[in-house]
Amino acid sequence: TLATNYPIELRLKVVENSDSWFKSLFVRKVDPRKDAHSHLLAKKEDNNLYKIQFHNVKPECLDDYNKLCEDVLPSIHADPDYPCELVGTWNTWYGEQDQAVHLWRYRGGYPALTEVMNKLRKNKAFMEYREKRGRMLLSRRNQLLLEFSFWNEPVPRPGPSIYELRSYQLRPGTMIEWGNYWARAIELRQQNNEAVGGFFSQIGSLYMVHHLWAYKDLQSREETRNAAWHHEGWDEVVYYTVPLIQHMESRIMIPMKTSPLK
Repeated sequence: TLATNYPIELRLKVVENSDSWFKSLFVRKVDPRKDAHSHLLAKKEDNNLYKIQFHNVKPECLDDYNKLCEDVLPSIHADPDYPCELVGTWNTWYGEQDQAVHLWRYRGGYPALTEVMNKLRKNKAFMEYREKRGRMLLSRRNQLLLEFSFWNEPVPRPGPSIYELRSYQLRPGTMIEWGNYWARAIELRQQNNEAVGGFFSQIGSLYMVHHLWAYKDLQSREETRNAAWHHEGWDEVVYYTVPLIQHMESRIMIPMKTSPLK
């Protein structure tokens, strides 16, 4: 307690200073950055934007939904008037059931995305597809993504493969740290050509990271993941990146017939 015979101005000053000192114990000082993490982590040589879509389908409609997608989506992918590409399209096998996942690439960034959206609104076949699709869905959501500079760009694969989408919700402010560790770690996960693509969110759920992997089958996945622990440095990556994660999820996915990633 403060002696009451001190002038009131001095007593208030001491309390104020004490309060500031007390707060300093709990407030973490943040080093100012001169650039957004998206500029620091994304590829500079291209201007690709990705969109990932998650569609939860009514169970009784899944076959019809897949057929509808197979009839319409490849035509958009193949049309040179649309500056976009269907990277891959899958059904979830393990994870959320009766779910479809679509990954699109827009070469040219946000202007390309806007151009595609404007053209699709005038595309009669696509608008009919959307109407039919709407009656088959329980819910849907999407995210806009950039790709990490140190990951491979996803390219078509002949297959047959199963795909794992590992999604990480990071603690806000840790994306740079995540990128620094994985820039080294990805070199340890290329032995069986399993690394397909790595992305981080810009719009939608923020501080989300998605790693996409390809395996021959579930047994191959198990062997490949176990083999990573024999590489020097992998244990350190896991040790330092796990505390950055708030939530994580794994989906095992099967490509649809028309997916460029087979």
